[in-house]
Amino acid sequence: MKPIIEIINQLCVLEEKAGGSEDYMRPFSRIRQALEEMGYSYSTPLNEPYKDTRTDLEATIVGDSTRDLVISKVIKPLILKDAQIIQRAVVIVESR
Repeated sequence: MKPIIEIINQLCVLEEKAGGSEDYMRPFSRIRQALEEMGYSYSTPLNEPYKDTRTDLEATIVGDSTRDLVISKVIKPLILKDAQIIQRAVVIVESR
């Protein structure tokens, strides 16, 4: 299972670097579909509100404020296999 996790992690890095370019979205969609057919799914919770009760991620809080926290950077995506977490997302959290 470790090689597929590394592939998904690198795929997320490439998606981020592509910046949503439509030239790359079709191949990324095909790869995502192939992974889903194998039972894998992944997500990057960028810009989602952060609550310390979330169990699907590991967060590092940057700054002094702990109010109105939002996920500002995703280091590693949340990866699921057949709806079970196999990798928690690793994120940076900041106050808005």
